[in-house]
Amino acid sequence: MTQPVDARANYCYRHPDRQSFVLCQRCGRTICGACQTPAAVGVICPECMAQQRATHPRTKPAWVTRATGSGAPTITYAIIALCVLVFIVQTFVPSVTQSLVYAGAYSYPASAFGAFQPWRMLTSIFAHANFIHIGLNMYTLWVFGMALEPLLGRARYLALFLISGFAGSVGVLLLTSPLQPVLGASGAIFGMLGAFFIIQRRLGGNATQILVLVALNLAIGFLPGFNIAWQAHVGGLVGGFLVGLIYVETRQAQRRRWQLPLLVLLCVALVALSLIHFFV
Repeated sequence: MTQPVDARANYCYRHPDRQSFVLCQRCGRTICGACQTPAAVGVICPECMAQQRATHPRTKPAWVTRATGSGAPTITYAIIALCVLVFIVQTFVPSVTQSLVYAGAYSYPASAFGAFQPWRMLTSIFAHANFIHIGLNMYTLWVFGMALEPLLGRARYLALFLISGFAGSVGVLLLTSPLQPVLGASGAIFGMLGAFFIIQRRLGGNATQILVLVALNLAIGFLPGFNIAWQAHVGGLVGGFLVGLIYVETRQAQRRRWQLPLLVLLCVALVALSLIHFFV
């Protein structure tokens, strides 16, 4: 038997002049193309979509959660902000930063300052020569900081950065003239690469790409005309590798108590190496 058909059911309930044969998957009303919102199955009308949004909490995109949530790389952001601030001061008030930049020996030049200035071994990490220099370094720091800081934790990550940066300055002292001016975060960043490599290897990950990246960047440092302090790269790489080795070897609970003493011992060894030029 033929049943009568309600012609109004074939038109959008919000636009009676638009014919449609698509139904909302939740309420069953007819909706036109302008009123349809794709769902996991079928489409939903505007009223049902509004109700769904009101009853379900909003979720942030994954990249927003990583950038602003509890696991956000705040130390990385702080280092980047400090480097930018120092660069601004360098640009507009160069006389103020004259005693902060350059690793060189503990004082550069010795005849001008004539004092024991050990802070240069660390403050030179946060200074940069130009926009390209700071731009490349901060981008690389951000890329690897996003991966390493949540993995290590903020305190270990900061220790890795500072120790690697100091090791880069030691590399400059040992491998070039004691009064050679050097500045930039490259040594610390190479230390992050070294730590990332050893951590990846020990945890069973694929470290080939890191190894290739390190090799290419080290090779660029030896090219003439680029004016790159490869000595800082080598020193930072070695320092970061040793810090990463300490982290992976002491990550088990029964070995955790040795982590801090080993880091302190490494720092003492680096300071001792940095003093060679003063006693030899």
